[in-house]
Amino acid sequence: MAERALSAADWRGYGREQFPQGSWSVDGDVLRAVAQAGRIDLITRDSFRDFTLSFDWRLPRGGNSAVLYRVDERAGPAAQTGPTMQLLDDEHHADGADALTSCGALYGLLAPWRDQRRGANTYHSARIIVNGAQIEYWLDDTQVLGCDLASEELQERIARSRFRDYPQFGRLPEGHIVLQHRGTEAWFRRLRIETA
Repeated sequence: MAERALSAADWRGYGREQFPQGSWSVDGDVLRAVAQAGRIDLITRDSFRDFTLSFDWRLPRGGNSAVLYRVDERAGPAAQTGPTMQLLDDEHHADGADALTSCGALYGLLAPWRDQRRGANTYHSARIIVNGAQIEYWLDDTQVLGCDLASEELQERIARSRFRDYPQFGRLPEGHIVLQHRGTEAWFRRLRIETA
């Protein structure tokens, strides 16, 4: 396994060639979504098949962000191909009232195994492990979700969800990683990826 840090040079704006200055700021290894700026997601320049992505994240009160993976930019918005790890201040955001859209959820499809309320304005650790169709989400060193993207149960959930009209959703063997800009501040630091 090879592990490396992801710096600002490893990211560009979604649908763009360059890093979206103004929408995101860079301070050392910290990437920050700027709240009042254009909502431009970050996408890795490289694509990945199986990997472990680890990072620290922080949100303000009512903050909202997400990480998507195995995204194909050519298919349209990231959510049309890439499954999502939801990052949220559950206590102060409306999405926190629904377990399927709460912090640590496979957004819109699977709830985390337990209430994942995380305090606003403080850093938390996260890890996304992608190995074939097997997915694991970890928050603060605790596994909060695990699933098989190819399982009959999950395919049935997708068929009943907002993703049902996207035939490539969750099916791509390789793709880019995306950090979502959902209009609130969001901080990401110590981004590291380990690949086979």
